[in-house]
Amino acid sequence: MTQTHAQPERGPLEQALGAQERGPLEQALGVQTEATLLTALDRSQLPKHVAIIMDGNGRWAADRHLPRIMGHHRGIDAVREVVTVAREVGIETLTLYAFSYENWRRPATEIGQLMLLLETYLKKEVRMMVKNGIRFLAIGRRESLPPPIVKLIRRVEEMTSRQKEMTLIVALSYGGRAEIVDAANKLVQSVVKKYRAGDPVPTVDEALFSVCLYTGGVRDPDLMIRTSGELRISNFFLWQMAYTELYFTKVRWPDFKRKDFLLALLDYQDRERRFGLVSKPTSSAHGPTGRTKKQI
Repeated sequence: MTQTHAQPERGPLEQALGAQERGPLEQALGVQTEATLLTALDRSQLPKHVAIIMDGNGRWAADRHLPRIMGHHRGIDAVREVVTVAREVGIETLTLYAFSYENWRRPATEIGQLMLLLETYLKKEVRMMVKNGIRFLAIGRRESLPPPIVKLIRRVEEMTSRQKEMTLIVALSYGGRAEIVDAANKLVQSVVKKYRAGDPVPTVDEALFSVCLYTGGVRDPDLMIRTSGELRISNFFLWQMAYTELYFTKVRWPDFKRKDFLLALLDYQDRERRFGLVSKPTSSAHGPTGRTKKQI
C-alpha cells in the first residue's frame, strides 16, 4: 500500500500569494489584487496595535530628482491611505513615527516645511477623524514644537477625544531614549511627592514604569513596519517593542499603498508569538502540519 503524507498547511500569506508565486513580496504585489489579500486576511488574528516608521520620503524625491519636500508631500498621501485601510480592517491603534527628536538637526527650512505640512494635515483631516471614529493623540516632547502647532494638536485631541473605533498616535519630536528618561523623571517626582506627603511609596515595577511613558495606558505594538529598506528601529519605542514583530520592506514610504499594508498584516499572521515561552504543540489525525513559522 502506498503511504500518503498530509500536505503542509499554508499560512494566509502563502495562500494570498498563490502556490506558484515564490518571488519577493514586492513582485507578488504586481499580480495580487487587494481583494485577494483581503480574502486571505484573518480578521480575528489582526495585530491590535501597528506602529510604522515612515522612512524614505527624501530618497523617493532624490530618485526622481525632486526637492525633498515633494517626498514629504507624497508621504502625506500614503498616511491618508494607510490610516483609511487600518480603520477599515479593524486595527485598534496605529502609531506613525513622523518626526524624531533628532530631526531638529535638519535644516531650518525643511523643518519649517514639515511643520506646515503637519498643520495642513491636521486641519484637513480632523473632520475625517471624527466622521470615522478615530481618536488622535500626539506623543513626544511637545514643548519643543512651535506654539501654534501645540495649540492645534490640543484642539484636534479634544475634538476627537470621544472617538472609539481607532486611535491614531503620531510621534512628534519623539525619541525612545528621551521617553525613558522622561518617564524615569516623572516616576521619581511622583515617588518623592508621596514620600513627603507621608503616603505609601509604591514598589517600582514594569507596570508602574509603563504608565509613566508617553504611551501610558496604550497597548504595546504587536507589529512594527519600517519602509525604505533600513533594518533598524532608530530610537523608536525602545521600551514598548520588547516583543513586537518587526516587518521591513524596501518600498519607500510615498509608494507604500494599501496592498503593502495588507501584505505586512498577512506576514504577521504567519508568525508564532511566543513571548519567551515554547511553541504550542500542533497535532491532527495526520500528525504535525509541517507549517513553518517565522519568528523575528
